[in-house]
Amino acid sequence: MTKSKLRDLPDLSALARAEATFKLKVTPKAARDRVIVEEDQIRVFVTAPPENGKANSAVQSLLAKCLGVAPSTLTLKHGQSARIKVFVYDP
Repeated sequence: MTKSKLRDLPDLSALARAEATFKLKVTPKAARDRVIVEEDQIRVFVTAPPENGKANSAVQSLLAKCLGVAPSTLTLKHGQSARIKVFVYDP
């Protein structure tokens, strides 16, 4: 299985502060992985299906790349099975 090429990811490293929360709108089973910042909302599109936590893991990895942090420092607080998810950055 090959990884999809990620390009044009927004630089969200300025938002990576301790205890920062990120409210995301997620679209699973998208055509490609991407992140879009619209005004005050972050939209994440992942190719992973929403089963067995695959989409949540993909979102966590993608958000970590945008923030420039390790995926293990992001914790899913709300939205395990919802499209609106809240992640907390805890270095």
